[in-house]
Amino acid sequence: MTSPVQLSHLNQQGEANMVDVTEKSMTSRTATAQGYIKMTAQTLALITTGEHKKGDVFAVARIAGIQGAKKCSDLIPLCHPLMLTKVQVDFEADSENNQVKVTSLCRLTGQTGVEMEALTAVSVACLTLFDMCKAADPGMEIFGIKVLTKDGGKSGNWQAASNNNSDAS
Repeated sequence: MTSPVQLSHLNQQGEANMVDVTEKSMTSRTATAQGYIKMTAQTLALITTGEHKKGDVFAVARIAGIQGAKKCSDLIPLCHPLMLTKVQVDFEADSENNQVKVTSLCRLTGQTGVEMEALTAVSVACLTLFDMCKAADPGMEIFGIKVLTKDGGKSGNWQAASNNNSDAS
């Protein structure tokens, strides 16, 4: 019989607790994440041709995603405020499936990982795409948000199992 997994954000009394990373080594850490937003063909065309009346939707969503990563510790309880050295948010339009794939990369040298920041960047970018396009397409769907890779730190490197979300929904 295996012992139960200890959750690092709970103390011995089961109370919420910010993990003490004081003694952890400063290492280079990187995480990537992805998510998707599905929409009508007409909405995707508005975005990709630059004909959306709100302007460059991808540019606004990219800035929002970057800001989201930078504000992660303000949004997620018990997340450490991090000194990010790189945040990148990219978009890949998929007209065959009427969706946009959103990816993020977050990097720093520090004492804790950046998975939450990468996930927040993708989530906020997807939410911004939804917000900017909801008048034209209120039925959009955000899905498949997950960490793809994590590099650095004591636990080393990790990569998600290969899984194609492009035909989901």
